Amino acid sequence: MRAVTWQGRHKISVETVPDPEIVNPRDIILKVTSTAICGSDLHLYDGYIPGMRAGDIVGHEFMGEVVETGAKSTLKKGQRVVIPFTISCGQCFFCEKQQFSACDNSNPSETRDGSETMIGHAMGGAFGYAHLTGGYAGGQAEFVRVPYSDIGPVVIPNGMEDDNVLFLSDILPTGWQAAINADIEPGDTVAVWGCGPVGLFAIQSARILGAERVIAIDHFPARLMLATQLGAEILDYTQVDIHEALNEMTGGIGPDACIDCVGMESHGFNLDNVYDQIKAQLFLATERLHALRQAIIACRKGGRLSIPGVYGGFADKFPLGQLMEKGLTVKSGQTHVQKYTANLLGMIQEGQFDTTSLISHHASLEDAADMYRHWHDEQNEYTKIVLRPGLEKSAAKSREEMEHV
Repeated sequence: MRAVTWQGRHKISVETVPDPEIVNPRDIILKVTSTAICGSDLHLYDGYIPGMRAGDIVGHEFMGEVVETGAKSTLKKGQRVVIPFTISCGQCFFCEKQQFSACDNSNPSETRDGSETMIGHAMGGAFGYAHLTGGYAGGQAEFVRVPYSDIGPVVIPNGMEDDNVLFLSDILPTGWQAAINADIEPGDTVAVWGCGPVGLFAIQSARILGAERVIAIDHFPARLMLATQLGAEILDYTQVDIHEALNEMTGGIGPDACIDCVGMESHGFNLDNVYDQIKAQLFLATERLHALRQAIIACRKGGRLSIPGVYGGFADKFPLGQLMEKGLTVKSGQTHVQKYTANLLGMIQEGQFDTTSLISHHASLEDAADMYRHWHDEQNEYTKIVLRPGLEKSAAKSREEMEHV
């Protein structure tokens, strides 16, 4: 089969690799019909996530058709399913608490040591995201083995297009959990850093949960326009001082809740971020946390801080004193996808979420290397890329072109 592989920093290639096989009775083999490039994949592309090996198959946002089942799978051949990026057994201490991303059984023993050393306990398993999370082959491929297929895969009703439901795999539940973790109350003002795909879903989620105002912060015009279309007020951080602007917009109090959807590769020309960028380029640090620092400083006293943005290591110049003195409540973590998907699928069917306007391009799986480069270098024009196995190579189509197909 053909699959997208990581070959090193800024090196992605599509290779012919062995087809996956059933290994465990709870497995299925999925024929992938749609798979997306995630912002988290750019952290792999930039070489900031340890535990990658040349030839690893990447991708953790995917869906498709069941073509083979293990003896203990609850799925049937021919069913269309979306696969959560978190691999969860459903039976361990954490899964029973619905903390699925912390599953204690999905990270195989041969890959646990690295993550235990790095974070203190073994990380849960995840598709296509380094050997720290199990070394599982990802879904940017023609076929993929899905373990624990009786826990998590979302069966899609007939008549629903891939584009409407694909993001149940990651970014929609991630945006939803980000808003849930912000403990939003009716009438709240919520500030969201980053108008990428997760940020756009966090904006929608915050409004659904009762936020009176959502203020979106970014600098890419296209992404700020999308945020506006979703009902957010916008701030371009290259044009205003974010702390001053948020204070002015909230009568000097600050937002009730702040959501960092940026993560470890924050942009900006402030002194602290320039310092972070220099250290990261010298591989003396992995985190550029300017957006998170801003969120802590801007949040009102007694407010809430939600961190869905990915961080991978130790942070320099972290404003711990400010966080403590302001009495902020902090919630973070990888998404417990399986906890939310059934409810979110119903909300999509009811039209509560716009799941397609953020898609800027469709492309062939064979064009993946070019698509990674485009999204990395042209984030104003490329907001979300969906890859289709079987689509003709170099047949990439923008949102405007797709509307006329």
